[in-house]
Amino acid sequence: MKKITFKGKDITLEGNQLSVGDTLKNCTLVGNDLNEVELTKTNGIRVILSVPSIDTPVCDTEVRRFNKEIESLPNVHCYTVSMDLPFAQARWCGAAGINRVTTLSDYKYRSFGDTTGTYIKELGLLTRASFVVDENNKVIFVEYLDEVANEPSYDKIISVVKNAI
Repeated sequence: MKKITFKGKDITLEGNQLSVGDTLKNCTLVGNDLNEVELTKTNGIRVILSVPSIDTPVCDTEVRRFNKEIESLPNVHCYTVSMDLPFAQARWCGAAGINRVTTLSDYKYRSFGDTTGTYIKELGLLTRASFVVDENNKVIFVEYLDEVANEPSYDKIISVVKNAI
C-alpha cells in the first residue's frame, strides 16, 4: 500500500488498490437521481476521479478542469466519486455549471472505496485518486496522490485519454 497523508498526517487506505493492467471490478454507486449505477456497465473511455468531497476548493478546481478538458473528446466520460450525498453533489454541479462530469456517491454501499483502495479509514471519506479505464474495463492509468490536498496530474491523464481514443 502506498503511503498517503491528509494535511501532513498519515492515513490508512482500505480496500484493494488498482494498478495499470487490472480489470476494474464492478461496484455500485448512487447517481444524483438516487438510481444505482454500476461503474463497469458505463461505456467508452472513462476518467474516474476519487475525491474526499465535491464541495472543497481542490475538488472544485479538479472537476471544473476535467469538465472543460473532456468537452471536445469523443466517447470519453468523466465520473467523480465521493462519499457526499447525491443531493449535495447535484446542488454543487448545478451551481458550478458542470455538464460533462457525472457525480456519483459511494455513501450507501462503499463498494467503490473497497474496489479501488480509496477509502480513508480515519475519515470515512475517499482519498484523491484518478483512474482511466478503457471500454473493456481495463485500467490504463492510476494515480493515488501522496497528499489528499494535492491536485492530480491533469496533463498526464488527458494524454492517456487521447492515446486511448
